[in-house]
Amino acid sequence: MFKKVFPLSAILSLRFLGLFLVLPVISVYALELEGATPLLVGVVVGGYALTQAVFQVPFGSMSDKIGRKPTILVGLIIFLIGSIICAYSTDIYTLMVGRFLQGAGAIGSVITAMISDLVEEEVRGKAMALMGGSIAISFAVAMGVGPVIGASYGVDTLFIITAVLSILAMLVLFTKVPTPPRIKHIYHASSKTSDILKDPNLSNMIIINAMQKGLMTVAFVLIPIILTSDAFGWEKSDLYKAYFPAMILGLLAMGPAVVFGEKKNKPKLIFLISIVFFIASFLIMGLTNIANIFVVGVVLFFIAFNMMEPLVQSMISKFAKVHQKGAALGIANSAAYFATFLGGTLTGLFLDISESANNRADIGVAVALLTTLWLLWTLKLENPVKFSHLYIPNSQVDTDKLNALESEHIAEWYINETENLTVIKYASDAIEEQELRAKISK
Repeated sequence: MFKKVFPLSAILSLRFLGLFLVLPVISVYALELEGATPLLVGVVVGGYALTQAVFQVPFGSMSDKIGRKPTILVGLIIFLIGSIICAYSTDIYTLMVGRFLQGAGAIGSVITAMISDLVEEEVRGKAMALMGGSIAISFAVAMGVGPVIGASYGVDTLFIITAVLSILAMLVLFTKVPTPPRIKHIYHASSKTSDILKDPNLSNMIIINAMQKGLMTVAFVLIPIILTSDAFGWEKSDLYKAYFPAMILGLLAMGPAVVFGEKKNKPKLIFLISIVFFIASFLIMGLTNIANIFVVGVVLFFIAFNMMEPLVQSMISKFAKVHQKGAALGIANSAAYFATFLGGTLTGLFLDISESANNRADIGVAVALLTTLWLLWTLKLENPVKFSHLYIPNSQVDTDKLNALESEHIAEWYINETENLTVIKYASDAIEEQELRAKISK
């Protein structure tokens, strides 16, 4: 499993490392560019997410049709071009264009779908945790070195590093990533968006994913601006002192979250705990005037974010049927990135038009109230049904019996043509493996 997942996780983490390197400092640096306003700075912080939102579904669907690898390559090339434009921008509008292009290379859902293609569902939680862990490491590295490099060499250097990282990701794609198996399923040639949105499990996870990512950009607009303001008086090069410990503790929190969410099948508990931490973090960051307590709020935010991260993607890939994975992850990530854009833009807009001396307190309380509503809504969620998988060589399967197979306890079946296996996803608590074998055997 590790050999299959690690190269893809490496591509995603290299790409996210490039994006995250600038996040801790981009809001305070963008304010210094020609034509900058708090609103435009908010757009720059979350701008990549707008085009991510637009292109996630097309990229996901395209990968279902033409293949994962070619789609990932196209996305990395677009990301490279956007990074170069950002590096040489001298005004807020050129930087905005570059950020939009960075986001247009929307390959996140494609990589997640490819991991789902390569890894059996029984160990998919571990695979998603590995992917989430690699992203979290990218967060940690970016939070530690981004502010230091930005303060010493400028944000343009950070964008050049981002361009180099995208080239490295292309090399990994063609030298280390295996080709996924060909899958023949029993459904339509293409998935329907309406089918995905009507599925309560998938729609619930889409909302959770969107809220989590939206809160991320609210935090990244506020944290550097607040810490470098007169309220705390930090230098830009000091920002790592808040980000680095927050990401280390967030990374450590991910392990127990995966254990309870995946192995013990209690993702709802992890989601609820994470949301409570989100509420506490924004109240602390909005209301405290003590720097160390503010850092506690930052730490709580990243713990909450990292506890959710591997579970969200894993749950979506579990709930989606085999032919829906690319499109379902595309829709989920599209909604998440749109929320990311809204989070940054609305926070910047509020800072731009607010005349209140306590505008950060107003934002903190408002976000906490919205997140409390999210908490109450999440209380109605149910933990997913645990499914098992039956793998039978195609030579032992009666095709007519397989095509006629119908049961409320069978979620789906499909044929792995590369490995010559028939795969049946079923509720093991309701139907025995031997009974299922007897239904389809020759």
